[in-house]
Amino acid sequence: MTAAANLEQIRHHIREACEKSGRNPDDITLIGVTKYVTIERTEEIIQAGVENLGENRLEGFLEKYQHFTDRVNWHFIGTLQSRKVKDVINQIDMLHSLDRNSLAKEINKRVNEQLDCFIQVNVSGEVSKHGLDPEEVVPFVEEMAAYENVRIIGLMTMAPHINDELRLREIFRTLAKLRDEVSSMQLSHAPCAYLSMGMSNDYRIAIEEGATHVRIGSSLTNS
Repeated sequence: MTAAANLEQIRHHIREACEKSGRNPDDITLIGVTKYVTIERTEEIIQAGVENLGENRLEGFLEKYQHFTDRVNWHFIGTLQSRKVKDVINQIDMLHSLDRNSLAKEINKRVNEQLDCFIQVNVSGEVSKHGLDPEEVVPFVEEMAAYENVRIIGLMTMAPHINDELRLREIFRTLAKLRDEVSSMQLSHAPCAYLSMGMSNDYRIAIEEGATHVRIGSSLTNS
């Protein structure tokens, strides 16, 4: 399928999920994840109307950024090594994978202006996934007050690739409750209004459970 056809199908599913949960589709940010996608296919995706691109590898991001620069909003969604911060941090609009103090410290030092960040939370407890344990989130948010150039706009998680809808909803609801807890603290450095959760296999469920940013790869990029 063309990128335009894929995008229309995804937007249809977003509208359905919003109708089911009483939400406004305009409140959902669709991030096209272009990991391993060619420059040509990425161009097609942008031409189809995708305004936000996400990369989880530094090399892939730099290649895409060189070609498309300010034509889209850039989201870095993968693990970012502290020593690589200087190579990416002033080119991205949002970081979805803040998970340690040393990374925040390096961002604070290297970034030219305040950066919007999602804290990555390992809600599922999988050893293969990065992120804070849920009980670590509130203390970590409080620590972030030390870094004036780091702004916590929300929480992010990656659910396991499973067909267990009840388990997926439990994971997404846990993150939503955590977001509400942080938001209720009314911290100026951490408004924490957003939820980055949901990928190609589960974004409709994630939206029903409150996702504001969905990260769509294969459903969008596959031909």
